[in-house]
Amino acid sequence: MPSIFSQIIAGEIPCTRVWEDPHHLALLDIRPVQPGHTLVVPKREVSYLFDLSGEEYEALWGAVRSVEAKLRSALGCERVIVSVVGWEVPHVHVHLIPTNGIGDFPFPGPCDAPAEELERAAELLSL
Repeated sequence: MPSIFSQIIAGEIPCTRVWEDPHHLALLDIRPVQPGHTLVVPKREVSYLFDLSGEEYEALWGAVRSVEAKLRSALGCERVIVSVVGWEVPHVHVHLIPTNGIGDFPFPGPCDAPAEELERAAELLSL
């Protein structure tokens, strides 16, 4: 079954489109963290960000950059937070959230990791 984003791209489900090119769609999130919270979605359905081809990956970030500039200019926000979660919908999408301070984004707090756990992770990553 096609993802909700594929259904939106096909016109089967309505959305508020804010930008589009031949390969990407930007739409307002229906559950925004802040007003103007926008999703940038590749039109080709791919579940995992790093499964995009190199060309698609670069093109996605070019689209994200274009939409970010539009958001910051139109809304006058100081910064746009970028988030790629990757679990909630099996179709790559980048969240762009307009902000004027860290309090505008519900950033998770740090967790305490034992030194041994950090050392083990460093060991695994350095192989």
